[in-house]
Amino acid sequence: MTNMRLKLISCEIFFREFCACVARSPHTVDIEFLPKGLHDIGCEDMQARLQAAVDKVEQRQYDALLLGYGLCNNGIVGLTAQHIPLVVPRAHDCITLFLGSAARYMEYFQNNSGVYFKTTGWIERGEADGELGQLALGQKLGLKQTYEEMVAKYGEDNARYLWEEFGKNLARHYHQFTFIEMGIEPDGSFEQRARDEAAARGWEFAKLAGDIGMIQRLVNGEWNEKEFLVVPPGQRIVASYDDGVISAKAE
Repeated sequence: MTNMRLKLISCEIFFREFCACVARSPHTVDIEFLPKGLHDIGCEDMQARLQAAVDKVEQRQYDALLLGYGLCNNGIVGLTAQHIPLVVPRAHDCITLFLGSAARYMEYFQNNSGVYFKTTGWIERGEADGELGQLALGQKLGLKQTYEEMVAKYGEDNARYLWEEFGKNLARHYHQFTFIEMGIEPDGSFEQRARDEAAARGWEFAKLAGDIGMIQRLVNGEWNEKEFLVVPPGQRIVASYDDGVISAKAE
């Protein structure tokens, strides 16, 4: 296999997984991790930040630019690289990459309702409420404010509704933490932290074996059409609303 030079731009929740996989890749991979908090600022602002990161890359130095992101509430829609291909996982969100396939994620989701997922990245990269942080609804509505601040902003009736429906009672829809073990954990401390939080909330706890294969194939240059979209230079990522999740569109 010809050695390629690749640039990877990834959400920092994959820090340990991508570092482990890049160490085993036959290619030269330069990594840039972006803050997990991009998921909380809304899809347009997230897209702008990601496009700025892509535009800063000296693209002619690389054979391809890899994105360590799923569709993530359309946060990658519109991204384009002018001089090299963009390679993107066909995934609605990061859990597909942690579980190794969209099919496995869907099977688990259908058989396990009310689940928050935890991984080393979700635990050590700050308090972001697991996958719900990607919804960004609470951030946009100001639900990280106090009740009094919400009354001042929205009025008493609206504030009461938002507080009850999305704030105080948000956790009523969830009852379990599922820790995805990826095989890169240094010890059992991350699992224990997830167990302790589940116990503190009175929730159930489950551990699920992850599958790092999709992450490894991305940095190995094994870009099969079913798992990855290769966007030609100058074309943009669009949401396809089908099993392929995303597609490429010419200008």
